[in-house]
Amino acid sequence: MLDFEVDDEFQQTLFVEVVLPLAIPGTYTYRVPKHLNERVEKGRRVVVQFGKSKIYTAIIFAIGTKAPIKYEAKYLLDILDENPIVTNAQLQLWRWLSDYYLCTLGEVMAAALPSALKLASETRVVLNPQHTFDKNLLNDREFLILDALELKQELSITEITKILAQKSVFPILKSLLDKKVVFILEEIEEKFQPKKIAIVSLHENYQDKENLKYLFNELEKAPKQVDALLAFLKLSKDQSEVKKAELMEASGVSSAILKTLVDKGVFLIDRKIISRFSSEDLAVISDFTLSDEQQQALTELNLSFEEKPVVLLHGVTSAGKTQIYIRLIEAYLAKDKQILYLLPEIALTGQMIDRLKVYFKDQIIVYHSKFNDNERAEIWQKVLNKEVKIVLGARSAVFLPFADLGFIIIDEEHEASFKQFEPAPRYHARDAAIVLANITHAKVLLGSATPSLETYFNALNEKYGLVKLSTRYGGVKMPEIEVVSISEERNRKLIKENFTSVLLDKINETLALKEQVILFQNRRGYVPILICKTCGNTPKCINCDVSLTYHKAGGKLHCHYCGYKEDNITECPACASKHIEYKGLGTEKIEDDLKVILPDVSIARMDYDTTRNKNAHQVILNDFEERKISILVGTQMVAKGLDFENITLIGIINADSIIQFPDFRAYERSFQLLSQVAGRAGRRSKQGKVIIQTYDTKHRVIQQVVDNDYEGMYREEMIERLQFKYPPFFKIIQLNIKHKDLGVLLRISESFAKLLRHHLGDMVLGPHSPLVARVRNYYIQTITIKIDWKSQSLIKIKNLLKEQVSVFEASKDNKGVFVVIDVDPY
Repeated sequence: MLDFEVDDEFQQTLFVEVVLPLAIPGTYTYRVPKHLNERVEKGRRVVVQFGKSKIYTAIIFAIGTKAPIKYEAKYLLDILDENPIVTNAQLQLWRWLSDYYLCTLGEVMAAALPSALKLASETRVVLNPQHTFDKNLLNDREFLILDALELKQELSITEITKILAQKSVFPILKSLLDKKVVFILEEIEEKFQPKKIAIVSLHENYQDKENLKYLFNELEKAPKQVDALLAFLKLSKDQSEVKKAELMEASGVSSAILKTLVDKGVFLIDRKIISRFSSEDLAVISDFTLSDEQQQALTELNLSFEEKPVVLLHGVTSAGKTQIYIRLIEAYLAKDKQILYLLPEIALTGQMIDRLKVYFKDQIIVYHSKFNDNERAEIWQKVLNKEVKIVLGARSAVFLPFADLGFIIIDEEHEASFKQFEPAPRYHARDAAIVLANITHAKVLLGSATPSLETYFNALNEKYGLVKLSTRYGGVKMPEIEVVSISEERNRKLIKENFTSVLLDKINETLALKEQVILFQNRRGYVPILICKTCGNTPKCINCDVSLTYHKAGGKLHCHYCGYKEDNITECPACASKHIEYKGLGTEKIEDDLKVILPDVSIARMDYDTTRNKNAHQVILNDFEERKISILVGTQMVAKGLDFENITLIGIINADSIIQFPDFRAYERSFQLLSQVAGRAGRRSKQGKVIIQTYDTKHRVIQQVVDNDYEGMYREEMIERLQFKYPPFFKIIQLNIKHKDLGVLLRISESFAKLLRHHLGDMVLGPHSPLVARVRNYYIQTITIKIDWKSQSLIKIKNLLKEQVSVFEASKDNKGVFVVIDVDPY
């Protein structure tokens, strides 16, 4: 019997396996109408019906001639693309992500593709408000959609299907999207904004002396306007451009006076894009010669890449790693290769893109999830068509369709934010990038001053190459670190609010020298806990098992897990006592206290609360760089990659809150975070100073940070990791079982753990309650599996888990339960 059908014209009937952007296991098979046979190709989008009436775009994953055995294949409705929009390398990466992280291919596709490339029945379409187009260029069906959108501001694809009275409207929508007539409806999020500065110029009418003399006569009764004009003429003699801020300072006039002169046609104001870096910074970036140590490191890197596809560059903070990256990027551009530069935080892309654009001009583009969807789809096409050579992005940039990828840089590779926690796929961008590089035969450079223990383990065991940079660029000394005992200062009554006398003295000294300060506290809000002194009651979230955090600015109590808010309390809801005590310390309180202690100093705060609005993060950084802010208080945001020449003092308010955390990575993460924060100080010609406030001045992590002893931290941590069966010696898979009824959850999670122990023995730990045991009204129990990957088959264990979880969720007895699988969860 033939394993394919033959039609009347002796043409094979083709079947395609497609990936749908849904959390369904595996691929789904569709039959190809014979008139579309020639257009079938892996990576192209097809229009399919799934379920009774839902229409989706899917990606062709495989092509064959075998019909599915267990169901009758529907016909696919249409093929959208003339060329694949997903490369073979991407499809291989998708498969690896699905297999390794135990999620579905559909979940990977949903995360990878911009929404504009995965249209579905529910997708909503709007007119592009900024596009001018000739309606005569539209065909009849496109014109009908345009007409309907002008009457009704947005339409779903289901509504468009009814308007056109045809099932497949996706090709028509694709045409309108390509012409930028319509957009997929999506909230516009923050994106990179170039720094701009207002430049004042004199209108051409007043360039000659006679007209200028006439102007002075006209302004005779407006002395402030005359002052502004005289100041402008004086400044313009010595410089080619006059900045608005300089003119206001020189003339002493307000912005309103300048606006009046603009309205009168005297001045013109243009906003000019400028670099965020000082002339000294630009010299370091755009016109530099590598130091002897940098040149040696570059030579060693190139030699390492001849033998190893992945190399770790372990360089101290401010060692000049970026300059080495630039030289390597140049080498791969010369080979006509594409380069992916991954950063852990979207916030850092603004500063880094400005830095690299000085050097690479228009060859570089930014990509991250905060771009609106239409921009992401446009960048997708540019990368696919090789119109872009360098992509700088956060973790989602690893999904882009590189046509000819040659080199990947993963900067600050140790950062936890490279790990995706919600939703699936719960991937680590560093590991995914290394797999992508293996598929595309690209090279990977991992950069960090404090590498993750797994990466350093791989480097020492020669799986990766290892190159070190041990001195700061330009011979700048590492910051001087002083540890101050909070308890000792309290006993001597020297502490003011939460600031030791040592830290306050150093702040005042720094400000007197017109230098800047960063203060770090790894907790936002005003105070983490309110507690009744009479009965001990603490306000808790109604949806989660966590205390509410008080935010003074809004006068509300917040849950940082689900977003629930309620009004602050003045009396205890349990015993009606008025004695409410505030416990703990957040960035908002530090800022508040500082404003009382230093009322004349400009102080700002950078945390999730102050940067959630569009461009807020960039505004704070701009003001800090322009020295409008003297002290910046912040959470981890201030620890990652900020590079300003005038920061000479770093204060860590309470190091204990970072170190004393119930997590096997606590000491590693504490060392990394404290070292990275300290590394913000003294990054140019001046040696910086770091003050660490702590109760436990003798703690080994504190001493290792003071001594910059990464090797010591690594050795001690690895002894514990081996003893207690943690990475890199063991792989960890975590199963989080969730249900709204605690009693049901406890019963079935215990039963499931028992079943797993039957197959896997003492590898299975739990179930146990996690640190936060209820989130968004779902109770949680965690089962942890520790796998000795050297002696046990990771693939077999994962396949067993997949099978058992599938059976468990399908059981009627477990209705309402769902299981979240997290591979390498920490």
